[in-house]
Amino acid sequence: MFKRRILVAAVAGVAIATLSATLIPDQGTAQAADSAKTVAYGLPDFTDLVERTAPAVVSIQVARAMPTGRGPMGRGMPPEFFRRFGPPMGPGAEPDEGPVQQGQGSGFIISADGLVLTNAHVVEGADEVTVVLADRRELKAKVLGLDETTDVAVLRVQAKGLPTLAVGDAETLKVGEWVLAIGSPFGFDHTVSAGVVSAKTRSLPRGGYVPFIQTDVALNPGNSGGPLLNLKGEVVGINSQIYSRSGGYMGLSFAIPIDLAMNIQQQLVSDGKVTRGRLGVSVQSVDQALADSFGLDRPRGALVGAVERGLAADRAGIRAGDIILAIDGSTVTDSAMLSRVIAEHKPGKDVKLELLREGKRKQLSVALGAAEESGSAVADAGTPEKAAGRLGVVARALEPSQREAAGVRGGVLVEAAGGPAAKAGLRAGDIILAVNSRPVGGPQELASLIAKAPAKVALLVKREGGELFVPVDLG
Repeated sequence: MFKRRILVAAVAGVAIATLSATLIPDQGTAQAADSAKTVAYGLPDFTDLVERTAPAVVSIQVARAMPTGRGPMGRGMPPEFFRRFGPPMGPGAEPDEGPVQQGQGSGFIISADGLVLTNAHVVEGADEVTVVLADRRELKAKVLGLDETTDVAVLRVQAKGLPTLAVGDAETLKVGEWVLAIGSPFGFDHTVSAGVVSAKTRSLPRGGYVPFIQTDVALNPGNSGGPLLNLKGEVVGINSQIYSRSGGYMGLSFAIPIDLAMNIQQQLVSDGKVTRGRLGVSVQSVDQALADSFGLDRPRGALVGAVERGLAADRAGIRAGDIILAIDGSTVTDSAMLSRVIAEHKPGKDVKLELLREGKRKQLSVALGAAEESGSAVADAGTPEKAAGRLGVVARALEPSQREAAGVRGGVLVEAAGGPAAKAGLRAGDIILAVNSRPVGGPQELASLIAKAPAKVALLVKREGGELFVPVDLG
């Protein structure tokens, strides 16, 4: 992995200082001076916090059979430079070119009788897992369960009276709040790094169920699975991913909220698996162009692109083109939020949805299905006929074999795009299924719908096996 290492000296401690700014109103009176407010910004001293919490942080060593030449950073790596960072080789170790690869990550103890939390990608596929305690004891660990979707794993070691971390509340975290990480970057165990909460409820590629906590805490390969702590010494997250072009820290780090992780832990310990509710739709967030097309006052909600036949949404009467605005009275801000909230419910749970359909509000009750259920996409349409006009496309009816191959029951095939359609990104090979929420049966119906449409519309398009709404400004 690393043929050589360069160690860069870093400041080991944090200076204690107080910066004060005196705010004085524009009055020259003594009363004004007396009422001046003083705002102090103190840099925290983390020494006591580290002494209290570090004993509950562990290093995790894994051994797994790997094909020759396969590097550990290639596993579970999401797109767009978001990386599940770890586990790396330990310090001083040479890259293992043999059939067994050694790796290392981090974790923390949540029960005195030996329950340990870490990332799923740290222990996934491991043939042997060893937990190294702060006092250097090495204990063989059993993987009780892991959930790849949220990247959470639970381990068990045989021990009593172990130090533990107090579990905090990620919901109460504030942007700008100081947080601390302890872990084993590059195998250097119990390394401490600090920073602030940069943002909350971040959605990342391949992490739609997780509202990540974003921080500027310096994390590197081997920090995976370690705790993110608040200044009370409570664990508020599990460090999981970084944004990086190089594989190392670049200022953006992401942690799984501890409340979500504990929910996963409880299910894995009690049931050996994780169950999630499922609505059975594909959705996309509403941007300004789509909000204009559907008559929304501002971008919000989750726009339904397709409904899976026979699943919960289909049974409840949800259609492509519906915009889900609220669930159980809580506003749906975007598609990622909807996915998270649905996943938090158990299968069979009834939820109340508020929809926008053809400009009118509608209430529906849906009994959620299970995430393991499968269905086939539904795209309502009618009989294909001839060609389209005002949109700027040359379109023709689909042959029966083409409809079957695409898994649709109607729609029109775009042969060429120009004008507003081309500007919106439509291209040859796209299948137009609906205008806003009105299904397209054929070219003549498409032309009719476009002729009567307002200046801005959203076309439901099937492209490369997926479905999405494309906003089009007709002018």
